[in-house]
Amino acid sequence: MSCFSCFKPEKKMPSKRMDARQVSVVKMASTQHGTSLKNSESAKLSRAPSYHKQSSQAATNTEPANGSPVTAKTGKKFTFRELATATNNFRSDRLLGEGGFGRVYKGQLENGQLVAVKQLDLNGFQGNKEFHVEVMMLSLLNHPNLVSLVGYCSDGDQRLLVYEYMALGSLADHLLDSTPDQVPLSWHTRMKIAHGTAKGLEYLHEKANPPVIYRDLKSPNILLDNEYNPKLSDFGLAKLGQVGGTAHISTRVMGTYGYCAPEYIKTRELTTKTDVYSFGVFLLELITGRRAVDSSRPECDQFLVKWAKPMLKDRLRHHELVDPLLRGNYPKGDLNQAVAVAAMCLQDEASVRPYMSDTVVALGFLAEVPEGYEEKINTVPQNKQDKDSSFTGNTKQDQSTFDRQRAVAEAIEWGAMRQKQKAQIQEKKNHLQGIVAPTEANRL
Repeated sequence: MSCFSCFKPEKKMPSKRMDARQVSVVKMASTQHGTSLKNSESAKLSRAPSYHKQSSQAATNTEPANGSPVTAKTGKKFTFRELATATNNFRSDRLLGEGGFGRVYKGQLENGQLVAVKQLDLNGFQGNKEFHVEVMMLSLLNHPNLVSLVGYCSDGDQRLLVYEYMALGSLADHLLDSTPDQVPLSWHTRMKIAHGTAKGLEYLHEKANPPVIYRDLKSPNILLDNEYNPKLSDFGLAKLGQVGGTAHISTRVMGTYGYCAPEYIKTRELTTKTDVYSFGVFLLELITGRRAVDSSRPECDQFLVKWAKPMLKDRLRHHELVDPLLRGNYPKGDLNQAVAVAAMCLQDEASVRPYMSDTVVALGFLAEVPEGYEEKINTVPQNKQDKDSSFTGNTKQDQSTFDRQRAVAEAIEWGAMRQKQKAQIQEKKNHLQGIVAPTEANRL
């Protein structure tokens, strides 16, 4: 996108990563961006898990391109007895969630560290290969917005993964599965989560070597610590990118229903821009509070992107996208820019979608709470707000960085408007040609 030329990183590395769940393409739905699932699979894929929910199904090919060597620093190797002790023999009151991979338990190690222990169900969907994929991926990657692997266990036929414990569970628990007594996430908390998630993807796409395509971005896979800082989880399906090779990877169509980019479904060519599209869907979830696919809604409203598209194109209708639970408590200008970011990420043509580094800068501006701005909806205890500069408005960034963030956010919004204007001009030209041509023919 031309308006980002001055903000793009100097080097863009191709990326290679695996999707979370396999999407079985039965027929192409012209009204949606890609596919319909078999009825039996649709229920499974409508919601994707984190370690607090269900686990994703992994793809098989995760080797680095061209046999590139990978140096991994694995976590601690635990014995089964150690993890049984940590989880009080996997008692039901320690259960955090379960899914395709198996069950996840809260545990406490001998040193007092709280952990989440994911135990592979030997009769489940995933197997030994996927277990090793996740160990390898999390051993290679290290970033504040990626969940940390504490260790693993491979005693006999036992396969367990040990993660850092995330106190607030998954984003879906607060955004999509909240109970009436829960306080809804405030606007700036949502933008803070979007910004941190974007930084995690930026690291995978542009800083990790080899680069990584996440392929399973969704609310249940975003875990939150007690300060609402987001971390990407579930790396069993991640794919390592080629170093110095082609920009895309040809692979099976895998991912979560409702998040897959249209070109990936059609061509099976996986790129980092596939993740960018998924991020656009994820950002829409944060703005609207709606699921990517919700079978409980009327048929015309079940697919989030399809439902939102008319409003994405009309600035006067942006307010119709906002989660009703926010009760109108959000900065109107910030909403327009957040919607513009989502719209650019959801472009049908992958090449015009922004890089995650551009998105990080734009969302960094939106995540800042303006000085003197008070939110009526508070989701973080007061003592935590006092410690977190993103909630107090006492930003540590200097003015030049803040201005740059604003500029990129406005550039993204401008780009979205230009795309709309071009489409309108072309539509008008086509309409005029359709009217003039018959008239000339009648004269003859």
